[in-house]
Amino acid sequence: MSRKAKKEDKETSQIKIVDAEENDIPAQAEPGQESQAPGQAEEKPEPDEPGAEEEEELPPPTPGEHKELRQQAAKAEEYYDRLQRQVAEADNLRKRLAKEKQDAIRYANESLIEELLPTMDSFEMAISAARDSDDNAIDSLKTGIEMVYTQLRRTLEEVGVTEIDAVGQAFDPSQHEAVSRRKTDEAEEGTVLEQTRKGYRLRDRLLRAASVIVAAPPGDKEEEPGQ
Repeated sequence: MSRKAKKEDKETSQIKIVDAEENDIPAQAEPGQESQAPGQAEEKPEPDEPGAEEEEELPPPTPGEHKELRQQAAKAEEYYDRLQRQVAEADNLRKRLAKEKQDAIRYANESLIEELLPTMDSFEMAISAARDSDDNAIDSLKTGIEMVYTQLRRTLEEVGVTEIDAVGQAFDPSQHEAVSRRKTDEAEEGTVLEQTRKGYRLRDRLLRAASVIVAAPPGDKEEEPGQ
């Protein structure tokens, strides 16, 4: 074998050895990649959460918009102050009306009592005259009582109280209360013969019905109250 052939055979053997070593060496990881154990799942990047996107930055308001915003803020403050005043006025009005209502209920009869005070004075004068008089005590008491009655009746008339005149009138269940029936041929059936207790009206409202005795035909049986 020539010298040249031996040299080529030696180079061929070295190439085969190098290839065998390269096959035994594991492939190196690329730069930037971490080694991963066999069977380990590759981690995937988590998706972005909703709303995680960055908000778009609004441009600053223009001078005209800034002026309009200041005007609207001033109006809002004015309306708020006006609302507060109205709420306070409504609350004060409610309290005042409640107090006036209580006073009206408490002093509802004030004017009537003022009208009755002179009647009380007349009663006292009549009693005093009856005590001081020896000879004409009965006459003085009678005169004083008549004065008191006249004055009291006039006071009631001034406040709208009127008597119900039932005698001789046809019986009216809305104004009269029958306490009994009396047989008679001098009046028609249902006519009021006698009034045992006066009735009164306050203007158009009935205060108390008049207690009456009603005429019945001569052949009927007289009825007592409640029958």
